Amino acid sequence: MDVSNLVFVLVLTAAIWLFVRNMRKLRRNIQLGRPIGPRDRKAARWAHVLRLALGQSKMLAQPVPAVLHIIVYAGFVIINIEVVEILIDGVLGTHRVLAVLGPVYNFLIGGFECLALGVIAAVTIFWIRRNSLRLRRFWKPEMRGWPKRDANLILYFELLLMLAFLTMNAADRALQLRGFGHFKAVGSFPISGILVPFLQRGLTAEALLALERSAWWFHILGILAFLNYLYYSKHLHILLAFPNTWYAELGPQGRLDNLESVKAEVALMGNPQADPPVKPADSDEGVGLKFGASDVVDLNRLQLMNAYSCTECGRCSSVCPAHATGKELSPRKIVMDTRDRVEAVGRIIDTKGRFDGDGKQLLGDYISPAELWACTTCGACVEACPLGIDPLSIIIDLRRYLVMEQSAAPQGLNAMMAHVENNAAPWPFPQGDRLNWRTEGRVK
Repeated sequence: MDVSNLVFVLVLTAAIWLFVRNMRKLRRNIQLGRPIGPRDRKAARWAHVLRLALGQSKMLAQPVPAVLHIIVYAGFVIINIEVVEILIDGVLGTHRVLAVLGPVYNFLIGGFECLALGVIAAVTIFWIRRNSLRLRRFWKPEMRGWPKRDANLILYFELLLMLAFLTMNAADRALQLRGFGHFKAVGSFPISGILVPFLQRGLTAEALLALERSAWWFHILGILAFLNYLYYSKHLHILLAFPNTWYAELGPQGRLDNLESVKAEVALMGNPQADPPVKPADSDEGVGLKFGASDVVDLNRLQLMNAYSCTECGRCSSVCPAHATGKELSPRKIVMDTRDRVEAVGRIIDTKGRFDGDGKQLLGDYISPAELWACTTCGACVEACPLGIDPLSIIIDLRRYLVMEQSAAPQGLNAMMAHVENNAAPWPFPQGDRLNWRTEGRVK
């Protein structure tokens, strides 16, 4: 093993170690939420994964970005098969070790190059749509700062990786044609081959070798860097799309679950002699003692996974009727704020070893009551999300806390609930007058 192989092994080991550490941190942060219990209907769940995460069926609602996204998705998944060869070559010091596949290898390399060109074209169009055409959903207030920079950084990452891949192949092919060293004539290069005549005329064999090695190192180091960048980026959905869609709720959209805390209270009312729920020693609230959610530790793990899976595409907000009429609500912001709060709690755990509060919470410090009450609970955001993320469930849980813990519902809602309690109807009329409309056409 020479020095370059040793350096490669050390870099690869460090990259894998960092990735594993970040994934453990991600798992810990998601597990800050309440357990969601076992999942049934496994066949339906696998079908859901294949349809949404792999088949990207909801992306087809907008055909142009859907086709571009599929090109980028397929390009990265398929082209990175070549990473296997690069890893073997880097560790063993070989060169194009999989060339023993013969015609199959030629077909694969040619296909990789065509996909790389497609990725370059798609990424360029995405950049134009986001920065030149300035599509409205990419320029909302929640997309300022890091979210905007992150979106563009990913595009630059993808562009440079594909250019490095094609440059590496072009220099390799030029060296093959010169019969230089171990560069044997293998592979098919329909795209990078276009550059070969220019490289042949302008560079010496030593310069071509330096170019090939530089592009090779840039390509693999870029992939390893991208792998560890995922944790800090919206592109974490590349990994989380599959578990997120598998654990998703498959029941009717908009169906409200029964809170365990409410069921415990009802059971206690039916049996006054029963012992009340006991707050765990290591919990400030405890299961069964809190109605709704005020912070991320009150949400469930699926909701926190939803937050980390968000692609920030804005399709949820673009179909939200409240958002369209200028209300404060943006479903995308609800999910992004939830993720930001989980990250803030995670950083405290990283520093102190545990989370014992920081004087802030999701409700109020990140998401305002005005945002929550602007929601019409229509479910359009859930229907529009390509990954089936459910901002509505977070909104509902935060509302429950406002109503049942703080009695902080809007005046109109409080009045309606009082009428239901007193008159068994949402209107301010006694039960005896409820049917007057049948005889007089109006309610007295």
